[in-house]
Amino acid sequence: EKFEKLDCVQLCGCVLHRAKPTEKMVSITPDVEFHIRQNYTWMKLPASVKASLGNAPGLYDKAVMEFSVKNQMRWRNNVVRFIQRDERKYYESLLQYSREHLMLYPYHLQDMLVQGLRVTPFAYYCNMMYDTMLGEKSYDSLPNFTAADCLRLLGVGRNQYIDLMNQYRSKKFFRRRGIRDLLPSKPAKVSRVEPWWVVNVGYVTEDDIRVCMPEEHRTIDNIIDHGKQMVGTFDRQIILKLYNRGLIYFNIPIANSDIIVVPPLQGFVMNRVQGDYFETLLYKIFVSIDEHTNIGELASVLQVDLQLVKNAVSVFIRLGFAHKKNGTGENVSSASVHPSWHNLPSPTSTSPTDRIPETSPLTLKDFPTNNITSTPSPSPHSPSPDSASHPSLSTLTPGTSTSTTFQKRVGFLFDSTLTAFLMMGNLSPGLKNHAVTMFEVGKLTDEVMDSFLTELGKVSAQAEGEARRYYEHAITLLDTIKFLRHNPKLVGVAGGSGLGVDLLRCESMMSLEPATLTRVLQKNYSVLVSMAPLSQEVYSIASCSPPHLGPAVPEMNSVWFKLWLYSKLGRGPPSLLLAKGSRLRKLPHFLKGYTRVLVTTWGHDPTNVYVSNLLLTANDALTHSAVLIQAHGWKDNGQVQHVPFPFDRDEEIPLPEDDLLHHPSLTKLEKEVDLRHTCGYITLLRTGAPRIRPRHSQKKPAPAAPSAEEQAQQSAISEFLEDLRELGIGETTPDATPTTSSSGQRLVPVSATPEQDGTGTEAESQPQEPLSPAVAKLASEWVPLELKFGIPLFSETANKAVCDRLLECNLLSPGSLEQQTQTNRLLALEILSFISDHQDNFYFSDTVDSAPDAAPYTHTVPMPTRSLVFLNGKLENFNGR
Repeated sequence: EKFEKLDCVQLCGCVLHRAKPTEKMVSITPDVEFHIRQNYTWMKLPASVKASLGNAPGLYDKAVMEFSVKNQMRWRNNVVRFIQRDERKYYESLLQYSREHLMLYPYHLQDMLVQGLRVTPFAYYCNMMYDTMLGEKSYDSLPNFTAADCLRLLGVGRNQYIDLMNQYRSKKFFRRRGIRDLLPSKPAKVSRVEPWWVVNVGYVTEDDIRVCMPEEHRTIDNIIDHGKQMVGTFDRQIILKLYNRGLIYFNIPIANSDIIVVPPLQGFVMNRVQGDYFETLLYKIFVSIDEHTNIGELASVLQVDLQLVKNAVSVFIRLGFAHKKNGTGENVSSASVHPSWHNLPSPTSTSPTDRIPETSPLTLKDFPTNNITSTPSPSPHSPSPDSASHPSLSTLTPGTSTSTTFQKRVGFLFDSTLTAFLMMGNLSPGLKNHAVTMFEVGKLTDEVMDSFLTELGKVSAQAEGEARRYYEHAITLLDTIKFLRHNPKLVGVAGGSGLGVDLLRCESMMSLEPATLTRVLQKNYSVLVSMAPLSQEVYSIASCSPPHLGPAVPEMNSVWFKLWLYSKLGRGPPSLLLAKGSRLRKLPHFLKGYTRVLVTTWGHDPTNVYVSNLLLTANDALTHSAVLIQAHGWKDNGQVQHVPFPFDRDEEIPLPEDDLLHHPSLTKLEKEVDLRHTCGYITLLRTGAPRIRPRHSQKKPAPAAPSAEEQAQQSAISEFLEDLRELGIGETTPDATPTTSSSGQRLVPVSATPEQDGTGTEAESQPQEPLSPAVAKLASEWVPLELKFGIPLFSETANKAVCDRLLECNLLSPGSLEQQTQTNRLLALEILSFISDHQDNFYFSDTVDSAPDAAPYTHTVPMPTRSLVFLNGKLENFNGR
């Protein structure tokens, strides 16, 4: 077989195909990209852009060609036509690049690829599968959407691919079977063709006509004579036969006023993310689309070319991942519909558990039968003449809305950990599809929430070991959604039934540009509520409009917030934060005696390890990350208690003296942080380390008079230092002067005293009111470990307590949300200032002072530039001991 741009080498009777080395890609800056999209030729480029390209016209020509091919842009109405004069060669290069990079078939260019080059989607994916099998690559190398399209057209999924590879590798009569012989010869049975789609004639030769049946011949002549027409006007079986032979192709017309529904995904393949332009757009639309926003409004919210959005939505419908909620608004007589399309199951129909509320099946009578025409578009992504929608629809502006009055909802933020629990636990037969939708689409809307709650209700709490964790998250998620969804007491909507709830995955929302994220959130949600805890691998959403009951800034979901909490309260477990690249040569003295420690690498959740493995684990992680080490258990794992807030302090019903709400750290925390207008929990840790009596209960011995020998030694040291100063050596500072006790002996810093547990109970610098024995015992045994904002899902008890307090304190009332937003901004400023104070390089995000309704955090949480240690109530630089 012949391969484009491949060298063939004959070796021992075998033909090896060696690809030519690819040329180095041109770095395309945003300025260059902008001028390419605006169809600027070299002569029209500004001088600054020319200078960025080294004043070399050839580099610009190369950049235009690369950008156009990578973005699958149309040759016509594009500046690339001045560089590559041959239209056919351009589309051949585009197809080769797309196939080599495993991109989706460019359906928006079917009029050129099918009619001009006779490359159908089936042939395209056969060639791609051939290359993949020839390179003996894994099935996981196929990107998600490409794998889904291969499954739809070729019928080759993961199991089928493995079977084909086994057949290809096996030898029969000392020779392998050819890959072409193993791949299917015709498309798989098409399961989704709707009567309102548009049919176009492909590349038809005289030989094709000779083998056609009379009915097929008449159908082709009809399409050629009258142009593209609706699929429903022809016999369904004839249409499918012609499609399988590649003689016709389908376009999916999308109007500005169309509203798209994304039901729970069926047939989605979870492999990997490619990152090309179109896949990125598909995921952006996935997480932004809803049943109350039409296509024109969606393009406006995303600030994306309208035709690009239509191309992406048509792919969703073609793959079966979405369907239209509304028609075009024009009625068609049923007499014009061919009888073969009657009584067919609607592609939008679902099982009783997956039925979408407020969604009616789409019928042909909602669409016109007259021919569909269009006018050329100047956009580089302009539609083909075959893919344009009805002229009566094209008059709508991108901002035209056809939806009814929409009431904003509650957005419940979760991370990928929750979806992993729902997928891994085999909790319910129908739950996995919803979990896949939550992960891949990035959201689960209120319209499908009834189905989701039904599946969660089937989960049984009977489980042990690690599986118990999955079941608890599923059960608490069910309780949380029921609590937040349509609860009139929660939001106080007069005469209403409360607000709906959308589940939003943080990682998917943060993939949007900050301005786009802000527009999406403000348009659809009145308040955001986070699950707790969010994984530290997640960059949490910072939002003031809508208000957010969760981490105010991403830094509050990091190691920095722990250190800020400890330094603010003067209490916490002994903690050591090591900067990236440092080495831990021996066990720090304050960790001696502990058997378990928490090790947190930057951007990851903590891991409980034995002290005996600490040096190996920490030093290995320090090569690529900063590491936080915290004491956790003296003889075994430490004990933890989660105290929900707002705290339930009832003055009429006094609490027992040993209740953790009496803990001095919680009392002080209420003064430092506004916990009355937000929700979450604080975790207290009991390490089990030997307890030392609080300072106020110890009688200070009278200072002993220094001996004569000590006085003489101190005098000699002072004289020696005075001589050095006279010589100009070692100018002393107050910090350089040795600290001496009343006996004249040098004091060892308090962080170096191994007999103290380092939790901060011995370092109260200011006099405090005497504590009762019970409270003093709490203060000495329990220390704050972490502070989390949001609704916990890991414990039914904590979840119920937080939800009850959220309702009792009316946290979703306008007044409370306004107060919470103000205090969140102040807290964010204080934390960012704390980080900058403990960095060598000044760090402060000027985006915090931007508009309160912005979502500015697109950077990563900064790693520490110094090693820090928290010990005995103080956060100091680590001296290596």
